[in-house]
Amino acid sequence: MVGLGWWGRKMVAVLEGARPHLDVVCAVEPAPGAEEFCAEHGLKLLGNYAEALESPDVEAVILATPHSLHEQQIADAVAAGKHVFCEKPLAMTKAGAEKAVALCREAGLVLGMGHERRFEPPIAGMLAAAADGRLGRILQVEANFSHDKFLGLDPSNWRLNASQAPAAGMTATGIHLTDLSAKLLGPARDVRVACENLASQIPQGDTLSAHIRFHGGGTAYVSATLATPFVSRFAVFGTKGWIEVRDKAHVEAPAGWVVTSASTGTPIEVAEVGPAEPVRDNLVAFAAAVRGRQAYPITGEDMINNIAILESIIKSAATGMVETVG
Repeated sequence: MVGLGWWGRKMVAVLEGARPHLDVVCAVEPAPGAEEFCAEHGLKLLGNYAEALESPDVEAVILATPHSLHEQQIADAVAAGKHVFCEKPLAMTKAGAEKAVALCREAGLVLGMGHERRFEPPIAGMLAAAADGRLGRILQVEANFSHDKFLGLDPSNWRLNASQAPAAGMTATGIHLTDLSAKLLGPARDVRVACENLASQIPQGDTLSAHIRFHGGGTAYVSATLATPFVSRFAVFGTKGWIEVRDKAHVEAPAGWVVTSASTGTPIEVAEVGPAEPVRDNLVAFAAAVRGRQAYPITGEDMINNIAILESIIKSAATGMVETVG
C-alpha cells in the first residue's frame, strides 16, 4: 500500500476481509504518524517507494497517492515487474493515461483502477441492463456525487491544491460519474463546465457542473460539489426504461442503496439494496486478474476515455467554453 492517508487506510482495513485473495504486507508513507497504524494492521513500514518495488514478496502495488505522482509511480512499478492498482484519476491527461495503459499492457501486467462504483450491486445491475438492451437506446445520464468532507482539511493538504486536484470535486468524486457515463455512452465529443467558488475558500472551486456530449449521441450532466452534505445519485435514461441509484451513505462506510426504476408500460418501482463493500470487491477482481482467473473488467480503453473527459473538463472549468475531448 503506497500512501496511508484517509483512503489508503480505508483500503487496508477492508482488505483484511479479503486475505484469501490478496494480502497487504507492507506500506510506504513518508508523513509521520503511520507507525501505530502499521503495527495495528501487521504491516511493515518501508522508508520509500523504491524499497517496496525491490521487495521480493511484493507482487503488486496499490497507489493511494496524490494524482500528480501516478504516472511516474506506474512507470516505476512496471520497470520493477509489479502489477498496479491505481486510485483515480489514473492520470491528468489523455496522453498520460495512454502511456500508463500501454506500459502495463506491453509488460503483461494488470492495471487496476479505483472505480469501485462499478462494483456497487445496483450500479453493476444498471450497467448490465444497459449492455443487454433492457433499457433500449441510452439517451441521457444525470448524476451528482458531492460532499463536504474536505471543508475541515488543513489548507496545506494536497486535496486542496488547485494544481493537484483541479475543478472543484472532479478528481475526488466526479471522475466516477464520467467513468460510468463513458461506459454507457462511449467516447465523449465535447464538454462545457461551470466551476465556481460559492461557499468556501477551496482554491479549485467548490461547485461544478459539466455537460458532456458523446460521439455516438446522448448527453451526460454531472455535478461534483465540495460544499454540500453528502449526496450520490446516478440515473440513466433509455427508450425502454430508466434506473436511478441513490446511495444511503458514502462508500467509506456503505449503508446500501435506494433504486428507483421504470420500464415501458410498467409502473415506477422502488427497491432497497443492502450494504456491500465495493472497494474490497474491486481489489478482489484485480487479484483474480493478476492470477489469470478472469479479465479485469475495467479496460484500458475505458480508463483512457475517462481521462480524456477529465482533461477537457479541467480546461473548460478554467475557460467556461466548450472544449473538444481529445
